This record gives sequence, C-alpha cells and structure tokens, in this order.
Amino acid sequence: MARLGSGPVRITSDVLADLDGVAGAVVLSTCNRFEAYCDVAPGADPDTTRKRVLDAISTCSAVSADELCLALECLTGTAMTEHLFSVGAGLDSAVVGEREIAGQLRRSLASAQETGSASGSLVRLFQAASRAAREVGSLTALGDAGRSMVSVALDLALAKLGRRDLKGLSVVVIGTGAYAGSTLALLAARAGTAVSVFSWSGRAEAFAAARGAASLTFEELPAAVRAADVVIGCSGRGPRLTAEDFLAFRQGAAAPPVVVDLALSRDFEPELGELPGLDLITLEDVRLASPREQTDVVRQAGELVRQAALKFEEDRQARLLDPAIVALREHMQSVLAGEVAKVKNQHGCTATAEAVEFALRRVVRQLLHVPTSRARELAAAGRQDEYTAALETLFGLDVTAGAEAQAAAPVSEVRTGPKGCPARESQDRQAQEDTLPAAS
Repeated sequence: MARLGSGPVRITSDVLADLDGVAGAVVLSTCNRFEAYCDVAPGADPDTTRKRVLDAISTCSAVSADELCLALECLTGTAMTEHLFSVGAGLDSAVVGEREIAGQLRRSLASAQETGSASGSLVRLFQAASRAAREVGSLTALGDAGRSMVSVALDLALAKLGRRDLKGLSVVVIGTGAYAGSTLALLAARAGTAVSVFSWSGRAEAFAAARGAASLTFEELPAAVRAADVVIGCSGRGPRLTAEDFLAFRQGAAAPPVVVDLALSRDFEPELGELPGLDLITLEDVRLASPREQTDVVRQAGELVRQAALKFEEDRQARLLDPAIVALREHMQSVLAGEVAKVKNQHGCTATAEAVEFALRRVVRQLLHVPTSRARELAAAGRQDEYTAALETLFGLDVTAGAEAQAAAPVSEVRTGPKGCPARESQDRQAQEDTLPAAS
C-alpha cells in the first residue's frame, strides 16, 4: 500500500524496533513496495507482538488497523525467508529480474544497522538474501530476461515517440526517491542530457545537482512540462496531476508528451490517458511489456531461491541448538580437565602426562562428533526439545546455564596447566584443534 509510505509519520526500522516484544526490525519501503521484517524477542508472544507492530504502522500511516489486516500479508519461517530471497532476486517485481530492488534491500539493511534497529538474525537474513540475489544473477540469465522497470518504461516511451534513443529529448522526472535515482542513472546511461527534476517535498535541487540534472521549482514546473517530450512520475507522495493540469501546462505546446507513471499510488490521474494524442504508460503497461514470467530462466531462478531459503532455514534451526552443544562440550571438557589434573598430580609435567592428555583430547573429540552431527539433524527437523531433554536426562546438564557460563568465560592470552605448569605450544595447538565449535 503506497499510503504507508506517505502517512503523517514515516515508518522506519527504529520506530518498530522500539516496540515491546520486538528484538529488531528492518523496513523495506519503496515507491512500489512496503514490507516490515521484525524479529520477535525471546519469550515474547508472536501474536501480541504482531498486533503491536500493526498498531504502530496504523498510527504512523493513518491507515486503520482493520484495513491493514486486509491489505498486509504476514509470513513467518521458511515462507518469509523465501519471499525475501525472491524479492531480492527480482522475482517478486512487476518486471521480473529488475536489478534496482537488490540495491534497495541492501540500503534498507544498512539504514537499520545505522540506527541499531537490525538484530543479528535479521542481519544474517538480509545478507543471505543479497547472496542469493548475486547467485541468481551469476548462474542464470535472469538479468537479461527481466530488464529493469525503468528500462522497460523508457523503451515503451521511445516506441510511442518513434525514436530509438533519447538524444535531443526533454525529460521531466517527478520524485527524488530510489526509483527517481534509478531513472536518472538510466537516462544518463542512455544519453539523456536534457533532464530536469521536480519534487513536491522541495528536495529537487540537491538531488538533481548530485546527478547532473536541472532542478525545478513549483513555479517552473508548468513551463518544463510544456516543453517536455517525456514526463516520468516516480514519487507517489504528492498530489496527482490531472488532465486539467496538463491542459493548462501544455497550452501552446507543439505536441503532447508521453507520460510514464511508475508510482504505485500514481502521480497522474488515469483520465490523463484520455486526452487527445497523449500517451499514458502505467505500471500495468510496463508489466505486460516485460518478458513472460513463466520462462525456463525464471523457473531456474526460482529453484535457486527456494534452495537458498531452505539452506538458510536449516542453518538457522541448527543454531538454535548452539547452547546445548556448548553445554555438552563444556561438560566433556570439565571431565577431561579433571582427569588430566589427576595425571599431572601423579606424574608432574612429563612426557607421560602430555601423552595422556593428548589421548584424552582425541577421545573427547571423537565422542563429541556424533552428538554434534545429531544436533544438526534434529534441529533441521525441528526436534530441538528432544535433544536438550536428552542431555538433561543423561548428563544432568542445564543447557541455559551452560550457555551463559560459556559466554561469560574470560579469555586468557597465556594458558597454564594445573599446578601452574606452563602449557606448551604443541598442547595449545592441539587444544585448539580438538575444541569443537557449536553447531552453526
């Protein structure tokens, strides 16, 4: 819903991250998309947290909660992961394979990180989505099959004008958001030199100057539209220009322009397309002109996205058993340390003691291999509770306490053995090799 991006209060990641029950948030808001990704805090009720998020979005946007519930879709788990990966790869766009969305996804994460709103799990999720998008781009021809939305729109506009390029054409761009930036970049790449920018928010001057374009004030807009060959709307945050506006702007003009409306909430009233001689290109026209979605390359890209999402979810599930693996490892190492201490008390720091310690570490490493592997398997199957219950039953381990102790353990730069015996360099290397990391 475009109204979510144009409400009285901007909906940002930090606004949602400050809510009770939310451990982190990343908002992906563009001219044609609004999505909020929230990490529910440990112990918080997901349904209650979701309601708080919807209430906050409703308050900021002035859209009623009931309307939001009908318009927004709530995804969790693998479905949410696959959706984000599809978005990043351009599979969920009007023009399949569009490249702009991947950059918007990265910028959304960076913005949330700057404000401290992105939790570690959300950072991993968005980074994995970016990796999946790059993999789709490198292993498929999706970038060729699905051109950017702006590129398709410009091709349609040139066809309407009977032109092959933009040389000598005057273009007016309305908006200063992400799509406006992409539009100006593509215009420059395609030799569009007579480009001017207007913004209802008054940000046109700095925006245009940074991109080699001219800026327009409200008073200058009518004359610019009168002289324009192409008018492109990609704002969606100001009043819509009507047919009456264009009739007033275009008085005395030689020929009507081609108008391109890329804003989801529309920058121009639909009746504009009814004016004699004026061509209005909408998002639906762009979608219909884009390459067909049911092609082999798109299916191949979709399969890559599904596999990447599945792999991410398996890894995420495996990390849920990290505390259990840490607790088991700490228990085994505690037993090992006790036995080594007994040997050193009897033999001192001798070759015999070192040999015994070396052997015991190998035994512990081998004993931990199967439980660690099984932890990953059970986590992937969603059976974490069975694993932790088994550890508590068999070894009397408190998984939570073990994890907290491991996290709080100080790191020492110089290792010493029991009774103050210096740990030799070879022992230190072997200890590092034999210490198994938590499942990840």
